[in-house]
Amino acid sequence: MDDDVETARVTELLDELVAAEADDTPIERVDPATSPVVLRITGLSRRFGDTIAVDGIDLDVHQGSFYGIVGPNGAGKTTTLSMITGLLRPDAGTITVHGVNVWGEPDAAKRSIGVLPDRLRLFDRLTGAQLLYYAGVLRGLDGATVRARTKDLARAFGLEDALNRLVTDYSAGMTKKVALAAAMIHSPRLLVLDEPFESVDPVSAANVVEILQRYVAHGGTVVLSSHGMDLIQRVCDHVAIIVHGKVLAAGAVDDVRGSGTLEERFVELAGGRKAAEGMEWLHSFSD
Repeated sequence: MDDDVETARVTELLDELVAAEADDTPIERVDPATSPVVLRITGLSRRFGDTIAVDGIDLDVHQGSFYGIVGPNGAGKTTTLSMITGLLRPDAGTITVHGVNVWGEPDAAKRSIGVLPDRLRLFDRLTGAQLLYYAGVLRGLDGATVRARTKDLARAFGLEDALNRLVTDYSAGMTKKVALAAAMIHSPRLLVLDEPFESVDPVSAANVVEILQRYVAHGGTVVLSSHGMDLIQRVCDHVAIIVHGKVLAAGAVDDVRGSGTLEERFVELAGGRKAAEGMEWLHSFSD
């Protein structure tokens, strides 16, 4: 696809999202079952010294998917997402976004990606407005477009009163929300979000979920990691369970969880619950 046509299409997504907020017309959602593959991961591997963090992962994510990635601590989720977004080079395997190789053509691939990384580091001596302006112009948007989208995003995420404050003075939840706004400002086709709801209060989380659902309904694609099994089961249509760097189950949420809950299936695949034995001292209080 011609770059100008691609750029024009991706810049429409956020505009459609904003318009939908004021429109009660039902949205005809893109069906992931019949839509093209947006993200293809093949044979993805990464080792740190003697530790295998990611061990030959294969995944296909289709357009219009709300795709959850879950796993225990140290399972390789963040490492996988970092390689998908071009933040960490894999030892082996390929990653394509809309057919573009992330590591072969990084500039072209990253135009279609918005990322909220783990342990996000922001230029926190900027105000929220300055940070979003920087994120927008870095992505090639003109100043007028950035200012208009900043206003829309601030309203959507409840950040209007915080835009002129330094990011370093934000709470953890507000920092997460402004970082998510920065990931969305260029209207990417694919959002890759590592623990987007961590430190976010329930009301704000519900608002963010609604924004992301409308984004997906208009043809965007979300890949996110989370430890909140209930949220993944409620929000996502597809899920992958990663344990020890391997995908042990992947597919539609209902297929993966089977007759139980997603949490029960996750615990089963992750090795079951550990018995809390040998801590009798905890029951004899020190006072």
